Amino acid sequence: MKIGLVIKELRIKKGLTQEELAAKTELSARTIQRIENGEVDPRAYSLQMIAKALDVDFSLFVEDASKIEKEKKSKNDIILGLVHLSGLFLVLIPTILIWNNKKNDVENITEHFKDVISFQLTAWILFLLAFIQYYLVKMPYMFYAGVIFTVFFSIVNTINVINNKPYKYFNLINIKNKKDRAK
Repeated sequence: MKIGLVIKELRIKKGLTQEELAAKTELSARTIQRIENGEVDPRAYSLQMIAKALDVDFSLFVEDASKIEKEKKSKNDIILGLVHLSGLFLVLIPTILIWNNKKNDVENITEHFKDVISFQLTAWILFLLAFIQYYLVKMPYMFYAGVIFTVFFSIVNTINVINNKPYKYFNLINIKNKKDRAK
């Protein structure tokens, strides 16, 4: 159950209005309303004030907050996995769309985005070389190797990201800013 719903239930059981709870906690009624509606994640200090005003143990909120944080982390790992899985298609659009929609919600998504885009551009270069090689020599081996390379790295890295393990791509093109390269 979300923290806001727990707070709302406890407030109603105590027979308090949002305004009365706000007065007891030194928070605004609008803040209480936003917490109860799940629009904001309350800070620890706010939760302590609310717990004190509702005569409940603060750990009730902390346990609930840790569950929510675990759920959020799991959801973020899946989104990062989708970014890596989009590397399979070698079309930059899905990767860009996922990044653009989630760049403000998912931690480290820009780093993953840059790695996948670099990988996709590298794969494009390899496919171009394979096409030239096929055109000159009429042997498609390099093309098949490129497909296997792309599929293998995309799937392995997707699995690693979802399981919170490090991932690694082979990139000819490295899209990093100066700050990232210094690390």
